[in-house]
Amino acid sequence: MANDVLGFTTEQVHGGFLPDAAHGARVPAVHMSSGFLFDDFDQARERFAGTDDGYTYTRLGNPTNADVERRVALLEHGVEAILVGSGQAAATVAFLGLLQAGDHVVSARSIYEGTRGLLVQNLGRLGIAVDFVADGRDLDAWAAAVRPETKAFFAETIPNPKNDVLDITGVAETAHRAGVPLVVDNTLATPYLVRPVEHGADIVVHSASKFLSGHGAGLGGVVVDGGRFDWSAAPGRWTHLTGPDRALGGASYVERFGDRAFAAYARDVVAARIGPTPSPFNAFLLRQGIETLSLRVERHSANALAVAQWLEHQPEVTSVDHAGLASSPSHDLAQRYLPRGAGSVFAFTLAGGEAAAQAFIDGVELFSRMTHLGDVRSLILHPASTTHAGRTPQERAEQGIDDGLIRLSVGIEDVADLLRDLERGFAAVRSAAPAMRTDHVVGEVR
Repeated sequence: MANDVLGFTTEQVHGGFLPDAAHGARVPAVHMSSGFLFDDFDQARERFAGTDDGYTYTRLGNPTNADVERRVALLEHGVEAILVGSGQAAATVAFLGLLQAGDHVVSARSIYEGTRGLLVQNLGRLGIAVDFVADGRDLDAWAAAVRPETKAFFAETIPNPKNDVLDITGVAETAHRAGVPLVVDNTLATPYLVRPVEHGADIVVHSASKFLSGHGAGLGGVVVDGGRFDWSAAPGRWTHLTGPDRALGGASYVERFGDRAFAAYARDVVAARIGPTPSPFNAFLLRQGIETLSLRVERHSANALAVAQWLEHQPEVTSVDHAGLASSPSHDLAQRYLPRGAGSVFAFTLAGGEAAAQAFIDGVELFSRMTHLGDVRSLILHPASTTHAGRTPQERAEQGIDDGLIRLSVGIEDVADLLRDLERGFAAVRSAAPAMRTDHVVGEVR
């Protein structure tokens, strides 16, 4: 089987598995151990020198976590993956593996608010600047934002909550012309819907707490090195990877690790020092989720498209942001990059603003009101008053986050039940409509 090209579902179940030589267990063990024994003095020295690949301490590596890393690297067609404690940790490790004070990032504006805060506030305090491209499809705007100190492009394959699909190849080619890597957050698409590395991305990050895990039971994040960016093409720009390193006996990371240079540095110097280590038990939960990833995401995507199509016909709805719809500005990109589906996270906007959104969200029973995504259960949230509450009304308007916008993460339930529940929301909006109109008139009189 070593030379066979395996299908996605086969690989998600079998990929990266190492047999249990001691007991023959088919499911890899959960190694809940902080440290690992050395056979003798020399083995301890060799492991710390890196000439023995065994484990020393779970912050630096753990067999359970490594099983997940191998599997995700295979699914994303990368050369190596690093498992960390959350999606935010994954983004942080990826950025700090590339950037230093004085550097600059060009990012899509349509990204997760937590990542935006990381770029603006946390990295900003470290002397790293960022510019946001308003229209991710405008490749000239990406190119125009480049400075001499630009070191990375960043975007999401399917941004939250607008489902405005990324032109991965176009942005990757623009980044490469500028001599920098493209970092892509593939959380909402997962490798089942698209593998960004195949379209030119260099580094992929995931919040594994979402679809990869799938059951809302544990946190995790992954950084995947695509292994395709040539760090030696401009060695003066990447001295931490191309210059001699004392820990490597004077060799550089590129010399020692070749196409895994970034992953090795991000693991050994960034993640190992900062310590965003996931619990091996969370890694076990994540591995269990990955084994059914394709089955769940296929159902998620089919349900979401059916819901989006139904919402388009509701009179209270002014817009539905789902790239699977012909009405979406991203429909052509979805057809190009996401033939299996445009994911399950999208938004729709009610004409009645926040009051209508509140009535709708309080009116549903099956959808869970919570801040999470990618769960087998369907979830609902009002971004303007929660995830985007820290933005000004003008900033929200620029991103299309209307007061009446509602975000859905559609689960794997029977779609007929989901539509019936959403109808409860619309019934609540209709029932509240006279009161909303009265409040509006009273407000005008005052």
